[in-house]
Amino acid sequence: MPLDHLVFHGLRNLQPVDLKPGFQVNLIVGENGSGKTSLLEGIHILGMGRSFRTRNMRHVIAHDGDELMAHGRLAGEPPVPFGVRRRRSEDELEIRLSGERVGRLSRLVETLPLQLINPDAFRLLEGSPAARREFMDWGVFHVKHDFLEAWQRARRALKHRNALLRHGRMDSDSMTAWERELVDWSERIDAMRAAWFTAFLPVFEETLNGLLPLKDLQLRYSRGWDRRRELGDLLRQGRDVDRQMGFTQQGPQRADLAIRLGKRPAIEVLSRGQQKLVVSALKLAQGRLLEASTGRRCVYLIDDLPAELDGSHRRLFCRWLENMRCQVFITTIDHDALADLWQAETPVEMFHVKRSASGSGKLLPLERQIS
Repeated sequence: MPLDHLVFHGLRNLQPVDLKPGFQVNLIVGENGSGKTSLLEGIHILGMGRSFRTRNMRHVIAHDGDELMAHGRLAGEPPVPFGVRRRRSEDELEIRLSGERVGRLSRLVETLPLQLINPDAFRLLEGSPAARREFMDWGVFHVKHDFLEAWQRARRALKHRNALLRHGRMDSDSMTAWERELVDWSERIDAMRAAWFTAFLPVFEETLNGLLPLKDLQLRYSRGWDRRRELGDLLRQGRDVDRQMGFTQQGPQRADLAIRLGKRPAIEVLSRGQQKLVVSALKLAQGRLLEASTGRRCVYLIDDLPAELDGSHRRLFCRWLENMRCQVFITTIDHDALADLWQAETPVEMFHVKRSASGSGKLLPLERQIS
């Protein structure tokens, strides 16, 4: 379900925002530093409970404010209101869904599936395996209802095994018990990740081929331990080395998605524009698979879509968004770079972010215009 109402108070340098977005394309236009990305950040906080720009949520709260409040409503019968609040004086995020307070962040993530395409998305190619695991686990989480429990149980077992490794004298019985627990949940996680990958790969290949045909690009799932051996055997035989290192070296916490072009990592071969199209194909394919598996559509947040893309690839990108009939929020400095790329029947709305005339860095309310 798309968002039909957004309200933000105390979000960085933005004045209070009360926005009724369109159900498909929403262009957010404004100068550098005007607050366009802050608007995407607010939607991200609303759907993920965290910012994509900082780990410290206090930095998101307006410098002269005491709290951040973000509210949204999903269109439907009945509509679904939800929101979050974060006070500067508190560490906990308050979450409300349909008028009731909920304690689990996963409920928020389930309510508003989001895909973010911004400069950080390049981490899928150039970053550590953690970024790719997070991407993969987002997809598994939304289609496998028992994944979260398995992930939490495996993390708990891993934490206890690592603590025993760092302990002065290893308790063999305790180590065996936690290794047995870790193996059980790790195998479940691997099975769910592998099933997701099998479904995801053809969707990704089709999406990438529509944006940027790269015949030699390969995507491969690595589970985090030798496929030819049992994890339990590896853990038992690796205790001494793991104790020297102070952590468990094999398991689902080391899983990865290898992205290669021929025999080389894709990041070493592709231009910046090609990299953007590859990571965009990953994100779009994630949403396409979610819809095919569950009937639910993602909301896409795209920061500065025109950057690094020539006119023809911008048009291809926009055509994919149109064909998916998804709700998307796109920021741009130049309205003309995107305004003429859409088909006549595609609903496109533009919201202009302007600086305050006082020069204080605050913003005027968003002005709604029909493109």
